[in-house]
Parts: sequence; structure tokens; C-alpha cells
Amino acid sequence: MSTTATGDPTPAPDDGPDPSPATLSFSVHPRRWTRVKAIAVRHAYVLKRSPHRSFDVFVWPVVDVLLWGSLGVFVAQQGEAGQSGVEYLLAGILLFHVLYQSQIALSTGFLEEVWSRNLLNFMTTPVTEWEYAVGVGLFGLAKVVTGLGVVVLAAFGFYAFSIFDVGWALLPIGTVLLIAGWSISLFVIGLVLRFGQSAEVLAWGILFVVMPLSGIFYPVEALPTILQPIAIALPTTHAFSAVRTVLDGDPVPWDQLAIAAVGCIGVALAGRPPDQAWVYHVVQTVGLGHRLTHRPS
Repeated sequence: MSTTATGDPTPAPDDGPDPSPATLSFSVHPRRWTRVKAIAVRHAYVLKRSPHRSFDVFVWPVVDVLLWGSLGVFVAQQGEAGQSGVEYLLAGILLFHVLYQSQIALSTGFLEEVWSRNLLNFMTTPVTEWEYAVGVGLFGLAKVVTGLGVVVLAAFGFYAFSIFDVGWALLPIGTVLLIAGWSISLFVIGLVLRFGQSAEVLAWGILFVVMPLSGIFYPVEALPTILQPIAIALPTTHAFSAVRTVLDGDPVPWDQLAIAAVGCIGVALAGRPPDQAWVYHVVQTVGLGHRLTHRPS
């Protein structure tokens, strides 16, 4: 603050109005990244202290490759018509693990807070729901990359099959399946929040319902007629159909990938957070109303 010739203080220049809360909520503040990174590191420490939790990252993928790869080889040995079955089976199980690892990582990341009775503690911190989801998603992405690497190495080592033969089309197809896994996990988390821990079995079981309906190894026409409309409605069905199309030497079916992407958005919206009135009722019931006054949202 400076002074005028008469000695009167000169007011500081006005830099404009303060940012509104809405503006601040969309700004990328360094503390947001710190909180996101803290969530990811927290789950990394859990995995480090409990090595048996890595079973679905290192052991299960190898078992799946051995099971479906050996089945494909056996079918191929029965006749010339079965030669393409090996590629269908191995490519299908490899890309299924993109879906599986992304879904199970985010779902179990949330369930870990439920099992450790830590969920209510998070509600009393400045960590927002999106920051928590991004943090768990980053940790889950690391598990996806690790698990997929194990599957790729196992398929190449045991059966000399390289998923990279699909070409650059692997990029959009894998991205759609990654988003599909996250969308399904949001749907599962929404069910757990609504119905409690009794719904946590869906974190593992829901994909084993989606797996046969998605036509991972076969076209939808191979399913019973009554189940075909359900299969067509699933976004994962169109993603795996695109894989088989590319393996047959045809161009990438962008229309199928577009339908899968729109379907993923629909699944994610189905698992949206509960309405504010329901959340307020739960918070008051457990006696945390006075502890959440610093979180107006």
C-alpha cells in the first residue's frame, strides 16, 4: 500500500472479484494431486503388506491362459476348422483381463475401506469422492498393466501367441474395455452403498455373468435366442466382437466401438452416487452430522 502526496493511504489495486466456490471446485490445486497420490500410495502399502492379495494379478492370469489356451490347442488338433479357435480363445482371455483387472481393482479398493472400517473416516476428511475414485483408479491402472503383462508373457511363452498381432486396433479396443471395467465397478460400488456389504459378492460375481453374455470367445449368434437381446445390450459384447473382426483381417469396426463406449457411459450413470437426501439420512443415522459440517457438499 502506497501513500499520496497528502499522506493518505492509497488503496491496493483491485484484482477483480474472488473466485467463486464453483470456480475453485474445478481448479486443479496441488493439494488435490497430493490427496489423489496419497490414496494410491495407501492402497499400494496394503498390497505390499499383504502379498497374497496379488494372487489375481500374477497367478489367476496364468491359470486362465493355460486353461483356455490348452482348450484351443485341443480343438485345433481335431481338424483344420479349429485353427482360428486358438486365436479367438487367447485374444479373448487376454482382453478379458483388461476388463477384469480394471473392474476388480476399483471395486476391491472401495471394499478395502469397508472391510477396514475406514469409509466413515474418509467422509470426515477433505478428500472428495472424485479424488478418491481417481486415486484408486490410478492404483488399479498399475495393477491392470501388471496383470496384462503377465497374461501377454504367458500366452507368448506357452503358445507363441502375440496379442500385438491385432495391431494398433488393440489401443481403442483396450481403452473401451478399460472404461467398461471402471463403469461396472462404479455400478457395483453403487449397489454396495445402497444395499450394504451383502452386495459385495457382486465385485467378483458380476463379471462371471457378463463373461458368457459378452461373447468373449464366440459371436452372439451362438447364444440361446432368449439371451441374445441381453448380450447385444451389453457394451462389452461389441468390444469383443470388434476383436474377432480384426483377427479375421477386416478393418476396425468403429461403429461397434462407438456403441460400446455409449454403453459404458450408461453403466457408469447407473452406478452414480446416491441422492443427497439418502446420504444425509445415513450420515445422521450414524451420528456423523456434526463431524461433516466442514464439507458443505
